[in-house]
Amino acid sequence: MLWVAVFDTNVLLSALFSLHGNAFRCLALAKMGVVQSVTCQEILQEFQEKLEGKFSYSTQRARAAVDEVQQCSRLVTITHNLKGVVADPDDDKIVESAVVGSATHIVTGDRRHLLLMGSYQGISIISPADFLKLLSQL
Repeated sequence: MLWVAVFDTNVLLSALFSLHGNAFRCLALAKMGVVQSVTCQEILQEFQEKLEGKFSYSTQRARAAVDEVQQCSRLVTITHNLKGVVADPDDDKIVESAVVGSATHIVTGDRRHLLLMGSYQGISIISPADFLKLLSQL
């Protein structure tokens, strides 16, 4: 079975800042081709904006981090028509990317909104640690 995952922006940030953490290991599996990563331009843009705004990355340095994620991901186009996260509509891009990209999982650290949902249209919404546990059982 091919595991297809959308990595939430918080997972991308965690992977960048903690080279020994679960988020980093999840993204490393995508880079190795064990997992297929799916993303959209809106997730990549949010990632870059957070790096530049919250973490004071230069545009060039932030763009390099975005390019690295994009190189190991399949880019999908979303329409912004999906309204699946009532508590935080900003997370709709994550869910819509998963639906459009036929993802099996959304990997997130968002305990307040996404993780509480548990799943959406058959797509499991889990933490990086739980995703790694699933993969280790194969």
